[in-house]
Amino acid sequence: MPRFLRPFAVTVLCWASSASAWAAPVTADRVAAASEADRAAWMDYLERSAKLARQDREALAAEVAAAGLPAALLPPSGGVLDIPRAAEATWFAGPAAASLADAVLSYQTPSGGWSKHNDYAAGPRRPGTQWTSQSEPGKPVHYLATFDNHATTREIGFLARVALATGREDCRAAVRRGVRFILQAQYPNGGWPQVYPLEGKYHDDVTFNDDAMIDVLELLRGVASGAEPYADIDEPLRREAAAATRRGITCVLATQVEMRGRRTGWCAQYDALTLEPTRARAFEPAALGGPETSHVLRCLMRLPDPDEELVAAIVTGLEWLEAARVEGLRKTRVDGRTGYVEDATSNEVYWARFYDLRTGRPIFPGRDGVVYDTFEAMAGRNRVSYVYLSDLPRSIVTNGASTWRKKWLRPTSR
Repeated sequence: MPRFLRPFAVTVLCWASSASAWAAPVTADRVAAASEADRAAWMDYLERSAKLARQDREALAAEVAAAGLPAALLPPSGGVLDIPRAAEATWFAGPAAASLADAVLSYQTPSGGWSKHNDYAAGPRRPGTQWTSQSEPGKPVHYLATFDNHATTREIGFLARVALATGREDCRAAVRRGVRFILQAQYPNGGWPQVYPLEGKYHDDVTFNDDAMIDVLELLRGVASGAEPYADIDEPLRREAAAATRRGITCVLATQVEMRGRRTGWCAQYDALTLEPTRARAFEPAALGGPETSHVLRCLMRLPDPDEELVAAIVTGLEWLEAARVEGLRKTRVDGRTGYVEDATSNEVYWARFYDLRTGRPIFPGRDGVVYDTFEAMAGRNRVSYVYLSDLPRSIVTNGASTWRKKWLRPTSR
């Protein structure tokens, strides 16, 4: 039987367990219960979030009224910020990038961020149109500005490259405003929510899922360095970005999960105030994540001059990731569905999307609210539209780990 997939005592877990609890949103009542040393900073954060949310609402209402519309318009959905993979400076200076930049600029929220899945290919936002396609007009806004699915960070990076190639001041200004938005969104403990201004539910969690927090840290590190395409950002803002990066790394280290006295990997999301692992959607329990851990480690291994604490976090994270491999499986495709069959001769190596926080074994949560101990059991009772096993961490535990260890670990450390 494949490594890590042998039956264990608990084969089906209920969502009612404490390890699968939803995080509570960040509210004034919760903040009031925080320590006196932290309370003021968190209250300031909540007030700033509420102020920006109010500004966003009022700006849209003013546009709707000025346009004589009965209600706000819904922007086209389903698109992504489509940048050619091999795009060079000439492309960013060309007409296609210019048109795309016009659309991207029009969707920057008054608070400074961007939503996700807006169709920029449809052209600039018409006045009176929502900045997000993720909620119906008149309903509570959803993902108004977010770091989910690379939103906000990707727009900032794109506009920075257009500004570098063309000198467009509107793009430069949007980049600076976007960076300030990111700085405002950082929690007092160094983490970032998935959505800002705060929306509630799991969107308030410190979020590693879909690289949300890692994308932010990578962008801020680029801004702080002053390297292209952020070379024209002023020194005070670069210093703020550097300080925010340091606080963010401190939060990353604080969220590394300890299991049986040993540090392991990272989860997809954490309660913003307690930094305890939490669940999100029905099929996203509080659990260690193979892909999340590999992406966190990739970010940490890029940091220059790691101190002893950072080295220890990387070493233990790599050791956990190496031990968490799932082997003895072969990926199949039957009737359009992905499956995995046992095959002792297979050289395929995978990492599970979720590992149980008590046993450390892979788990497979279904949309039915049940956690199964095998992919086959889960797939037999659920529609599968999620990647439960991934080979993406492989580059980290092979080439990435080897290169980093040679550079930063003394022979006696191995």
